[in-house]
Amino acid sequence: MTEERKNTYKGQTDARRRATAKYLKETVEDIRIRVPKGQKAVIKAHADRQQESMNQFVIRAINETMERDATE
Repeated sequence: MTEERKNTYKGQTDARRRATAKYLKETVEDIRIRVPKGQKAVIKAHADRQQESMNQFVIRAINETMERDATE
């Protein structure tokens, strides 16, 4: 007879929160953008169709635009 394992996960610990915050602080920067009402849903739908997160899509759009602008 196997004994059922009880889930002991109680949510994020303070140590995990601190580690995550430190990692993010050292590896990424935040950029906040504002779009007209309704545009967020349009962007999200497009990203979903491309099988990307909105973040991945926005980064790709920025990088492709900068590459295109550099060749003009």
